[in-house]
Amino acid sequence: MESVESFEASNHLLQLLERVARGEEFTITQHGQPIARLVPISLSNPKPDIQQVIEELKAFSKGNKLGDNLTIREMIEEGRRF
Repeated sequence: MESVESFEASNHLLQLLERVARGEEFTITQHGQPIARLVPISLSNPKPDIQQVIEELKAFSKGNKLGDNLTIREMIEEGRRF
């Protein structure tokens, strides 16, 4: 990862953003100390595996009780009665 001094980063922001859009990452420094990272959004927030999330939610809902010891299913059914 390349380091860029904050003054240089502010003067060349558009060029840095173009390079970031192509996948490069930069550390912004001030007086030689890292203060920020400039990274593409896709690298900083990877998409979760949807199937894994669904399986985790199913596993979580089994046996978990809410409120007055009602299961999620019981709460859904109770809500439908109103």
